Amino acid sequence: MNNTSSSPSPARWFRVLRRSESNRKSSSSLLCEDVLRRARDAFTSGKTKPYSFRLLQLKAILQMLEIHEEDFVDALDKDMHRPRFETVLSEIITVKNEALYAMKNLEKWMSPEPVQKNMVSLLDNCFVQKEPVGLVLIVGGWSFPIELSLIPMIGAVAAGNCVVLKPSETNSHTANLLRMLLPQYMDTCCYHVISEEHGDLMEVLENTFDHVFYIGDRTIGKQVMQAAAKYLTPVTMVLGGKNPCYVDKSCDIITAARRIAWARYINSGQNSLAPEYVLCHPDIKNRLINELCYWVQDFYGKNPRESPHYGRMASTEHYRRVKDLLSSGQVAFGGQTDDGERYIAPTVLTDVQESDAIMEQEILGPILPIFTAQTLEEAISFINKKGRPLTIYVHSGNPEVISQIMYCTSSGSFCSNDNMIQNLYTSLPCGGIGNSGVGIYKGKYSFDTFSHSRAYVLRNNIVECVTYLRYPPYAEKTLRLMKWACTVSKKKNSNWCSIL
Repeated sequence: MNNTSSSPSPARWFRVLRRSESNRKSSSSLLCEDVLRRARDAFTSGKTKPYSFRLLQLKAILQMLEIHEEDFVDALDKDMHRPRFETVLSEIITVKNEALYAMKNLEKWMSPEPVQKNMVSLLDNCFVQKEPVGLVLIVGGWSFPIELSLIPMIGAVAAGNCVVLKPSETNSHTANLLRMLLPQYMDTCCYHVISEEHGDLMEVLENTFDHVFYIGDRTIGKQVMQAAAKYLTPVTMVLGGKNPCYVDKSCDIITAARRIAWARYINSGQNSLAPEYVLCHPDIKNRLINELCYWVQDFYGKNPRESPHYGRMASTEHYRRVKDLLSSGQVAFGGQTDDGERYIAPTVLTDVQESDAIMEQEILGPILPIFTAQTLEEAISFINKKGRPLTIYVHSGNPEVISQIMYCTSSGSFCSNDNMIQNLYTSLPCGGIGNSGVGIYKGKYSFDTFSHSRAYVLRNNIVECVTYLRYPPYAEKTLRLMKWACTVSKKKNSNWCSIL
């Protein structure tokens, strides 16, 4: 019996699939709109503005991390084979310190900021008040999924906003844990954790937000900025880049190699603040490579694959991308891989060309290319050709070398004689410049990022005896007096200009 006539045609199958996809988008759109409506209503009610409410929510985040520390450790072990030590140190403690810092300083941050006044405005009450912007979308990063989701969220909560958090789906166990725990501890009207069932990122961005915070790669970042521009929504982006690490002949090479190896290979190199390549003088290249090899063996043993202290790539897609980069240059040591485990050994590459694929993208993996430069000027020129990175590292015992690189380069941050420790300071901002990002966050900088600085002038009628000079009809005598009153004094700390 011939069943051909009863089989659906390809065109019909296409219509069915297209209708199914349309229904999925419609369903996810409705879910997302419901979340945003509830968050908008909560913000409009003023619920998030009082100091007591903000403090309570920050305490809730802290409590969640303290009670469920081992749950987060277990989730990241499943996602990335992440050692407990790295998760607790680089994620749990970092986020807890951020919450404690915000709690300690919140009342001061929320206080009105007085501004300089002049003779005419002495009777006015002039100040700047930081006010919440409204509804904030936070798109968390995948390399450190707890830190890169909760640290910006702490800033947005401290500033009095409602938040929609979209954690990275690359780390599925961690994302699911955040979706399960945050509603148990935080206000469910004001703070929401969404997933793919609410739509993909571009579908979510079809809705209106008052600020968008994104951590991720540059390609998606451009799409996020374009989507936000449709509604004139301000954005903060941390996009990474090619972070250079210059090793000067005058440095302590043993210590420099130890710190570089730690920074490059922690979390299997999946860190946007890790050194992306090393620049050194040809005379110390071989010694530096030998020291790097020594410290890798000291950290992880002769076979890092068997080490409980060494992680794995976060996803198969990411593993394949990083594995392909091993074809650049020559392997000085490392280079071993295992497809089944998503394992890439700590690796150093030499003879890499500037045009190689590994120098055209952020590595985010355990590979470190080594370049040489005959002079400091040559090294600075090499660094500047790669655009402005997220950070620059210099290892040198010569303060003049450090100062020259500081002065002649530009980056989101700068660190000498160590790597990545700037991320431990709650009082320092984190963020890029140019291709490496837009805006800053962490600590007070997060609070400011998610706040609107509203200017206030509270004036009474007593000053009318002076301000009447601004009204018509105009006279030359009045103009001379006004010019005198509105001229800024050349003396430091003196301001005679007034807006009448």
